[in-house]
Amino acid sequence: MTFLPLESGPSRAPLTEAEIAEEPFTLTKAELAEMLFERVGLNKREAKDMVETFFDEIRGALERGESVKLSGFGNFQLRDKPQRPGRNPKTGEEIPISARRVVTFHASQKLKNQIEGETA
Repeated sequence: MTFLPLESGPSRAPLTEAEIAEEPFTLTKAELAEMLFERVGLNKREAKDMVETFFDEIRGALERGESVKLSGFGNFQLRDKPQRPGRNPKTGEEIPISARRVVTFHASQKLKNQIEGETA
């Protein structure tokens, strides 16, 4: 199953197979809202608000330190990375890379199976 941008979408023409293989597919919030408008029948304001609310909820949960599970799709989790040694590539000088918190995504088994089914 390959998802291509809407043919009637204002921002770009559908990608060719060669373009799909060459560059990553980027889907903007505006394009998601346009899909909701065209496929679900929401008005443009409702579609835009729904997309914004969806991402706000995920962002808010992550900011509170919670994991987010999208059933059948995957999990967003926070991971604390400790401080570690690094190196300035220009000078070779050793510099510390500070501890930080990162967001990770793990695809669900269902999503993995669907993707593997396409390539098999």
